[in-house]
Amino acid sequence: MTRRSLFAALATVWLLAAYSADASRGLRAQSPLRAAEAGVQAGPSACQNSMPNEISVTQVTSNYRIASGSRSGSFVTGQDADILLSGIDFNNAGGPLLFNHPTGVATDGSRLLLADRFNNRILIWTPPPRSNADAPTLVLGQKDVQANSPGAGRDNLSWPGSVEVTATGAVVVADSYNDRVLIWKQFPTTSGQAADIELKHESLKWPWGVWTDGSRLLVSSTMGSKVLVWSSFPTADNQLPSYAVTAGDKFGTPRTITSDGRRVIVGDHNAKDQGWQVGNFVWKTFPTAATDSPDFFFSDPLDRNYAWLQGDFTRAGELLLLGRYVHRWNSFPESATQSPDLSLQAYPFDGGDGADLAIAGDRVYVSLYNGNKIVVYRQVPDTDRDPDFAVGAPDICTNTLDTNYFITNGVPASNGRSLFVSSDFDRRLYVWKNLPDESGAHPDLIYRLPEAPWDNALYGDRLVLAGQRTVYVWNRLPLAGELPDVTFKDGIGSAQFTQLRGVALDGQYFYLSDESGKVWVWDGLPSATQDPIATLTIAAPRRLNSDGTHFVVTQTDPPRILVYRVADLATSATPVVTLSNDSPGGLMMNLPAHAIVANGQLFVADTVNNRVLVWSSLDAAQARQTPSVVLGESNLQETSPQIGKNKLFWPAALSFDGAYLWVGEFKFSNRLLRFSPR
Repeated sequence: MTRRSLFAALATVWLLAAYSADASRGLRAQSPLRAAEAGVQAGPSACQNSMPNEISVTQVTSNYRIASGSRSGSFVTGQDADILLSGIDFNNAGGPLLFNHPTGVATDGSRLLLADRFNNRILIWTPPPRSNADAPTLVLGQKDVQANSPGAGRDNLSWPGSVEVTATGAVVVADSYNDRVLIWKQFPTTSGQAADIELKHESLKWPWGVWTDGSRLLVSSTMGSKVLVWSSFPTADNQLPSYAVTAGDKFGTPRTITSDGRRVIVGDHNAKDQGWQVGNFVWKTFPTAATDSPDFFFSDPLDRNYAWLQGDFTRAGELLLLGRYVHRWNSFPESATQSPDLSLQAYPFDGGDGADLAIAGDRVYVSLYNGNKIVVYRQVPDTDRDPDFAVGAPDICTNTLDTNYFITNGVPASNGRSLFVSSDFDRRLYVWKNLPDESGAHPDLIYRLPEAPWDNALYGDRLVLAGQRTVYVWNRLPLAGELPDVTFKDGIGSAQFTQLRGVALDGQYFYLSDESGKVWVWDGLPSATQDPIATLTIAAPRRLNSDGTHFVVTQTDPPRILVYRVADLATSATPVVTLSNDSPGGLMMNLPAHAIVANGQLFVADTVNNRVLVWSSLDAAQARQTPSVVLGESNLQETSPQIGKNKLFWPAALSFDGAYLWVGEFKFSNRLLRFSPR
């Protein structure tokens, strides 16, 4: 299977699982903050996660330049975006202690290394930090601690996932989106220092995890469904592995690797023989041949659906693994049923896909991917208690994604005067009362919601959010903290919600799409008991859009864009435009998440191809003509994901207000970009 087709098969899981365990960040309520160096606390945590049961609104003190909105012209292939929201700025990480989804953490006892994933860098502390005041002393992948642009040189990184350091000072990095492993033979002495060895070949596909003891090297080839093993530490570029372990062809997408040199634990996001279950394969003795099968498979003992486990061993041989919680086994588990001796449940570890744990002496450093910080225990915990301090945040409760207004899975809606961005992951609605005209502009209002909105729609003075089993409707735009005028729960009339995936409205109709394969159409905004006038049966419909003349349904898998005439919907369910990969001459799309019609043009967020496709007219799209414009890539052949002014990383949501095109990125990037016609 090619990398492209494998991404299409496996990324479907990521795109369609809108309300995954990663959404823990959206469940956190406001709580009292705890000082960074406060003493040990037993019992309930100072930081509490809770599900909000009502809408709350926060006013933000914001000050930003306002856009004129007076733009006209055409978009141009490969053009730069103008501004970046949900971030600091282009090529600007915000400094040494503002992380963006940190992942792998490693230590040799005298140094600490952190893979700061979305910032495309490895941060290094010498010695390991003892408080949040301790800034990193070196950075790899960037020339300095301010920059964050990706690259493919030996002094660059693109979305690094894991880092290891040996006792002799060699550094190994899984450079995921460059499909390679970089090795520094001796510990780097200057920021931006180039790697000495590059491992890059066909069997190394989207490496996520690395482990080494200085003599052997293990690398997870995540998209290759195997773990590559070098029996001796690599000494030359592109040195081939000695063998590859497949767990008896049971690996789905293997991620992290935990080992003490004798035992091996591999975290897998989609274990095949477990029904694509998340969990861990365990070898009680180090696998020395490709045919060595794991001894057992197990999941987080307190939440089997949350994430795989990863961690480290203490000097005394105890095993600490992080999943939803930190678990400690006093001796290595002999079976899947052996419970941990201690589970730290008091503190809300906002881990998720990329969290990690490393032990330096008695200190335990826990990297929190969704919590956006490292939390630290000064001693290996023997009771259920909070961490002692944080690195990358002023205290253990603060999430700097929140305080810097970074939005995960942002879905924009603009009317040319104001900007609204909803997020299922954050369970929030962000409101800019005016259109911002500078990067990093903070919103004016933040709504915290009980239900996670997957899509939104804006028409005239009405704003609608829809997701899970709830629809929120504002009949006047919420520019001063107004609560919704109408809320629909579980269904409208005969339409019963399972998982709402799309919403649209125009001057005539109101539309919803549902995971059950239904797209419902109502005559105007319905009452709670009003039945739809039409129901379209479409497999797995996603986001919707209407400009009043044409109605658009996006399907992610299989990739299809269906365009209907609004005037025909009451009597006909036949699309006038169909874009799909199985049509003669059709453009190959990879899990498109959103399509819109605006100003007579068709815009498609071709998500996993990392581009926005623009057709100058619906007739051109229907005729299978080549898109007139490609945003995020320089041509139709290039599909690589990157952050940058003229690059995109999983674009998944679109809004065009006649002057500006707003693009929200998904899952593996949290940017919101604005493109202006030239």
